[in-house]
Amino acid sequence: MKILPAIDIKDGRCVRLYQGDFERLTTYDADPAQVAQRWQEAGASWLHVVDLDGALTGQPANSAVIQRIRARVSLRIECGGGMRTLADMQRLLDMGIDRIVLGTIAITDRNLLHEALRRWPGRIAVGLDARDGRVSIAGWRETSHIQATALAGELCASGAQHIIYTDIARDGALQGPNLAALQAMQAAISGASPHSALIASGGISTIDDLRAIAALGIEGAIVGKALYSGAIDLAAAIQACEREVPPYRKTY
Repeated sequence: MKILPAIDIKDGRCVRLYQGDFERLTTYDADPAQVAQRWQEAGASWLHVVDLDGALTGQPANSAVIQRIRARVSLRIECGGGMRTLADMQRLLDMGIDRIVLGTIAITDRNLLHEALRRWPGRIAVGLDARDGRVSIAGWRETSHIQATALAGELCASGAQHIIYTDIARDGALQGPNLAALQAMQAAISGASPHSALIASGGISTIDDLRAIAALGIEGAIVGKALYSGAIDLAAAIQACEREVPPYRKTY
């Protein structure tokens, strides 16, 4: 399982939110590019970057910072936040970003999502962020009536190869991942398409949490606050989850 360190950008700085609340924000570093370099030196192969200002406004707001990150590190980068047009997506790809994360348009503009999947197969991930199993959009400020598992299955059947699932109630709380929800999401995705994979996010606070997620057969896990608080050492986590062969597989 791949571990993706998270870099959330707000006003050009590296921050973390608690349960998606912009009023409960902690700034960890003034230079996100320096943070990216730190995660690369620890052995990361992927980086998960979110333009929080873009997610709020509906258009990219931290492109210069993202470009600086891209120039500083050689690891692969997935990036989202405010992607609402094909032109916005193309600019990120031209910048050297490896995978684009689309969220809100999975609900509001399905035609645009399908066109992005058609143009850039394998380079689009759909971010499904949920409260009580229902998808939230617009920087987590609005909650729809759409069940995340049903939408994930539908999107994978339509060509989405990566689904990033975030349990908002667990995000930034360091209370452990919602394994039951992840298992349900994994089942929905694998049932819809053998070519699609799940990336987990939210609540991860220990290496044992990462092992439990890996035991579900999930492709990747995004880790944020646990890295910044020191609860998880990235190099040790990579050794445990990317380089060790698990002796058995649990069922939750």
